[in-house]
Amino acid sequence: MLLYLGPVIFGFLIGLVLGTRIKVNPESEVKFTIGSYIVIFIVALVVAWQLGPYPFYDDIAIATGFVSAALGLIIGNIIRKISGK
Repeated sequence: MLLYLGPVIFGFLIGLVLGTRIKVNPESEVKFTIGSYIVIFIVALVVAWQLGPYPFYDDIAIATGFVSAALGLIIGNIIRKISGK
């Protein structure tokens, strides 16, 4: 079993860049709590499991690029909130 790092690294980097660029309207009543981030990550895991790995990858039974991109989005959004921009 070999974990292919290309989709994981590039998915995370793209998710991180997009996560730092997505801005929520300040007048919006939508607030993300820690619980909403957990629910989003669980849903991303379910979607990645349904997608399955790329046809010739035989590492694990989920789409690792999708999971790392979702994780990058969440971390990028948290970084943007912490930096205050």
